[in-house]
Amino acid sequence: MRVTAYGAARNVTGSKHMLSVGDTNILLDCGLFQGRRSESERRNRTMPFDPSRVDAVALSHAHIDHSGSLPTLVKNGFRGRIYATHATADLASILLRDTAYIQRHDLEYLNKRRRKRGELPLEPIYTEDDVDETLERFVGVDYGTSVSVAPNVSVTFRDAGHILGSSILEIDATELGRRKRVVFTGDLGRPGMPILRDPYRVPRADVLVTESTYGARHHAEMSNVESKVEELVNYVARRRGKIVIPAFAVGRTQRVLFVLHSLIRDGRIPDIPVYVDSPLAVRATGIFRRHPECFDAEMNQLLRERDDPLGEEMATFITDVADSKKLNRRSGPMVIISASGMCEAGRVLHHLKNTITSRRNAVLIVGFQAGHTLGRRIAERRRQVRIFGTMYPLRARVALVEELSSHADSDGLVDFATGLVRYPERTIVVHGNEEQSLGLARRLSDEGFANVSVPVDGETFVF
Repeated sequence: MRVTAYGAARNVTGSKHMLSVGDTNILLDCGLFQGRRSESERRNRTMPFDPSRVDAVALSHAHIDHSGSLPTLVKNGFRGRIYATHATADLASILLRDTAYIQRHDLEYLNKRRRKRGELPLEPIYTEDDVDETLERFVGVDYGTSVSVAPNVSVTFRDAGHILGSSILEIDATELGRRKRVVFTGDLGRPGMPILRDPYRVPRADVLVTESTYGARHHAEMSNVESKVEELVNYVARRRGKIVIPAFAVGRTQRVLFVLHSLIRDGRIPDIPVYVDSPLAVRATGIFRRHPECFDAEMNQLLRERDDPLGEEMATFITDVADSKKLNRRSGPMVIISASGMCEAGRVLHHLKNTITSRRNAVLIVGFQAGHTLGRRIAERRRQVRIFGTMYPLRARVALVEELSSHADSDGLVDFATGLVRYPERTIVVHGNEEQSLGLARRLSDEGFANVSVPVDGETFVF
């Protein structure tokens, strides 16, 4: 048996890991690479392996850096099944369609400029039709159910507590009479976070493939979140300004709404207008409602009490472009939650352009910002940032609340790994910047783990 890291090796996007059992190939995740535009274009247009040789895909969760290249896989010859939890399948349907729409919309604008320069038009990486064909290949699976995805290979989906439907994959494979269990964490969540259950404690793994997004970092206590958000909202409200919160439509938006709802309910912040300006987030919140099997006890209790934990009564959800534009002409105070979470596309760019030049406004960063993204430049408080090709002075207050991160930190990742009854014979550390992956690898080695490796792209491990 062998595992090959075809993506998210010493970086945090483009997750693709191939488990090969004899001649059978099972792809664990198939995500888009996100980073420098030229590198993203090169990596995302083709696959580093032959898609027609892949027998099945096991998808840990729906975030685009884990699912976003599935239509490319299908477009280039994959004819197998894609296994995921029911909630992941529902979220992937809206996320993949949204990604195809953004590609088409962005290229329409870009190709107008290319035609004026006498250049050939560019084609999208994939289309809505490719997405439709991809979605037909999904097979929904319940948590705790073992499903045979190929001869001698079965996968059990365990709750990862990261986003709705996210899974730790327990893969049992047999080759030449030898049975091995490979555990792939996907993106591992944090205990004690609102809305979702805590990550499942896997008892055994012969081979562990673990994420390391925060492999060398520690999150502050979750109790700090409400205090930080309370202080920022009150600061901006007194100045009748605006707070722009770039947030992923799935997971992060719902957690931000949960916190804001709690603060307003308890009288700690004024009941100022809250807008969710993201058609995708509107659809995602509806999907959350349909999957209570993913919620923790507190969330289900709030729903039974007819509370508003997802902010559906507190917030105004905006889908129409004209209504989105009106927000930029409207006076504060207000909170605008909009995608994308790393400020690389979508309506949030327009809101940032119209708010960051004023000191009475604020930008609240609530998640990890990959290198070379606008979100990272704002988080670093650069004096100027480029939006739509124009430089704007960054005068607005910038606040970081990384406690809302839905990723386990270094302690959480080590705690998960050391919770195994017996340490694995091999551990492969992926899905983290080099510093984070190497940091986690050192900690696991210090804990007594043998054969801990941090792969580079295309590296294969035999076991």
